[in-house]
Amino acid sequence: MSKNKKALSREARAKRNFYRLVLPAFIIFALVIIVPFFLGFYYSLTDWKSVTQTNLQFVGLKNFTDSLSDTRFQYSLMITVIFALFNVIVINIVSFGLALLVSSKIKLKDIFRAGFFIPNLIGGLVLGYIWQFIYNSVFPALGQMIGSDFLINNLFLGDVKLAVTALIITNTWQYAGYIMMIYFAALQNVPSSLVESASLDGANAWQRLRHIIIPMVMPAFTVSLFLTITNSFKIFDVNFSLTGGGPSLLWHDKAIQSTEFITMNIYNTASGDNLMAQGQARAVILFFILV
Repeated sequence: MSKNKKALSREARAKRNFYRLVLPAFIIFALVIIVPFFLGFYYSLTDWKSVTQTNLQFVGLKNFTDSLSDTRFQYSLMITVIFALFNVIVINIVSFGLALLVSSKIKLKDIFRAGFFIPNLIGGLVLGYIWQFIYNSVFPALGQMIGSDFLINNLFLGDVKLAVTALIITNTWQYAGYIMMIYFAALQNVPSSLVESASLDGANAWQRLRHIIIPMVMPAFTVSLFLTITNSFKIFDVNFSLTGGGPSLLWHDKAIQSTEFITMNIYNTASGDNLMAQGQARAVILFFILV
């Protein structure tokens, strides 16, 4: 009987300790994530236009239908998907290449690894202004030095066709080092004896990469793809400071911003156009796209 009581008391203490540890974290999570999400969803069903507005009217799904029928939002969604597709491919190829480089037997590989990771520590706004200077001042000057008409005559941030490319280059420079570390960690788990055995059997570098290394680091590809996809859809700070959504173009006979990605469209709708409820509806749409 005493043993049963001791076991029950231990169970009770374990439960109390569990709730003591979990409850504070759950309260913070609820206040920061759950409550704002449901409040945002509620506001998306109203005519909310200002933070000082008190008499909110329920409008149902009107903000969602207006958003989905808006040409500007349709373009933002389309250009974000295009950007995400190319951004994910470029970042993962560059990151995996860098991981292979710093996993090899080259000298100073630790310095290279740190150097490749450092851009990820720079804030997006600062990074955008740095690359704005590079595109607007450094590239034309470099073009004059080497005699490249492409660098002299093309304004990367002022050309509709090149602005998205400029954002992909900038985002890759910032994020590739972070994804590189994921691939680098996965490559450390590939048995060197297996690679050496394949080499002795006559497998060349491409065959070893294709048939041994890539299959063994496939879980890292899954994680990296998930992270780069979500990062591509949520990009805002670099977009805001580098292009500001520009340059303008005509799309379906309407003037729109060519690099106004979906997050910037949400921001401009809510803050610039004072359509707070519609901006919130667009944020909910983005949430379900990412989920």
